[in-house]
Amino acid sequence: MKILVTGASGFIGSRLVTKLAEKGHSVIGLVNKNKIQNSTIETISTDITNDDFFLPIEKIDVVFHLAAVTPMEKNKKKLENVNFKGTVNLFDQIKDKTELLVYVSGLGVFGDPGDVIIDENTPLKPHTNYTKIRLEAQQYLETKCKENSIHFTVAYLGEVYGDGGWFTTQIVNRLKKGSFRMPKSGEYYRCFVHVDDVVNSLIAIGEKKTNDESFIITDSSPVLFKDFINFTSDKLGVKHPGSVPTFLAKTILGGDFVKLLTTSIKTSNKKILELYSFQYPSYKEGIESIISKIKKDQ
Repeated sequence: MKILVTGASGFIGSRLVTKLAEKGHSVIGLVNKNKIQNSTIETISTDITNDDFFLPIEKIDVVFHLAAVTPMEKNKKKLENVNFKGTVNLFDQIKDKTELLVYVSGLGVFGDPGDVIIDENTPLKPHTNYTKIRLEAQQYLETKCKENSIHFTVAYLGEVYGDGGWFTTQIVNRLKKGSFRMPKSGEYYRCFVHVDDVVNSLIAIGEKKTNDESFIITDSSPVLFKDFINFTSDKLGVKHPGSVPTFLAKTILGGDFVKLLTTSIKTSNKKILELYSFQYPSYKEGIESIISKIKKDQ
């Protein structure tokens, strides 16, 4: 298949384009500033937020739209510009060129479900500005895809961890330095997923042409954030971290990010398991693999 991936130099996107190319697909990676170090992947360097944004491409089978700023971005104008306007600009360039658009979002659009175990039928009730913009972009794409006879699928990702990205910079490195602190004492459930399982799940969605669907992509073990952090600490051989008051965490990290992080959420991943069997069915297998690699590379 011929496949376009936006955000192709990011933590997930870079691994997705590499794996797709390894599987023999013709891959186009859309990047902004960073580069893709793989000569088998066609790279387009551009900014999807520009008014003159243009994609010099012909027909493609699947588009994976990953390009977005994270909830740690405090600039509301930038959030709107990248996560909504950029999405609108992208669609204008692919509306007559693709058969399937896969929009990659996060669990935050479900809001605060309380003790309910969410699945793909759970209502979307975003409770932060960040997730409201993400849902607006999703709804825009859903409407426009229907108008243009394009299949539309959504992937809601849990907290994606792996060797690199936020897990290394924000957790592993800071745990080693003793500078990591947990907002609200870590007493909230989160749903994690290893980046390799995310990539393979997305590929399964694209290859099996799961048209007009939605999928929650998390592992099978919701866990208290403090238990996730303490397990990581144990594997690193460092002390368990302390906590930080929520108001102080919001000052440092931003209100939206802390609200999303400290909202308890539990998921069912039964639907995605029908397409793909996870390599890391829980955070324990995933973290052990990552920490083992980190220690080996030292």
